[in-house]
Amino acid sequence: MHRFIIAILVSNTAGVLTRVSSMFTRRGFNIDSLTVGETESSEFSRITVTFRGDEATKEQIVKQLAKLYDVKEVEVLDRHETVSRELLLIKVKNTSETRQDILAAVDIFRSKIIDYSTDTLCCELTGESSKIQAFIELLKPFGIMEMCRTGIVALERGTNCLKSKE
Repeated sequence: MHRFIIAILVSNTAGVLTRVSSMFTRRGFNIDSLTVGETESSEFSRITVTFRGDEATKEQIVKQLAKLYDVKEVEVLDRHETVSRELLLIKVKNTSETRQDILAAVDIFRSKIIDYSTDTLCCELTGESSKIQAFIELLKPFGIMEMCRTGIVALERGTNCLKSKE
């Protein structure tokens, strides 16, 4: 099983995300992460989807996505030619006994403390998924109270861009 990242340029209209995610559901494909946001043009939104599968699964997903009306471009991003990042917000129990260890982890991972109280620390971390996961594992023994991850956003390196051919 390989992990794939697909960038999808879609019309910025109501219902597009539902149609794209429904295509995965109808075909029985599981989405590992899905991120949607505006682009440099108000006409388009960009959807970044990560999933696991084999080459045949990847090809079927790309073909099915390309058939959808509001989909303008679909591109499988080469992980060696792509910059990808994820955002984590995580709230950890803060005690006088564990505070210094947590602050050391925050420093080593180049994280930021974005909220501080006598009982909790809220940290922000951006990076590759493996870095995010390592940070989570390191903080588990201190007592994770709450967390959320954005999912992956990705851009190709260099001059390659996902643009509508219309």
